[in-house]
Amino acid sequence: MKLCLQNIKRLKQNTDNKLTRNVCNYVISHWHDYNDKKAIFTDVLKYECQSGMVGNLIYYHDTTKYFETYRQEIADLVYDLMVNTGVFDMSQLFGDRYDKEDPLVHDITNQNLFAWFGFESTLRNIGLNFEAVQNYI
Repeated sequence: MKLCLQNIKRLKQNTDNKLTRNVCNYVISHWHDYNDKKAIFTDVLKYECQSGMVGNLIYYHDTTKYFETYRQEIADLVYDLMVNTGVFDMSQLFGDRYDKEDPLVHDITNQNLFAWFGFESTLRNIGLNFEAVQNYI
């Protein structure tokens, strides 16, 4: 599919996934900030949310709210990652960023981690729809 604003809007319109709609809104809102549109995807995926690139996912207050809003969609992404990798240990999947003492994700550290994971994974999944982006993510 061609990477254009109309196709991003079409993806947003054709999904029932709230997280996908949210990330499509991010792409749409940053569309005119970039001459090279694939950089909307590659910049975030290279520098990650922890860099502060995604303005609404910087502070714990925001990331924990984001996690709570998209908890089910993020859980589905984590499950898909476990099934696709065959790794069912969160510490192996997320390394030392994962707080082993919070397996039910009640505290801000893991909520923050999973909010970033959900945003980045969804952005990657959206990008995979576009030939111009596929080879860069």
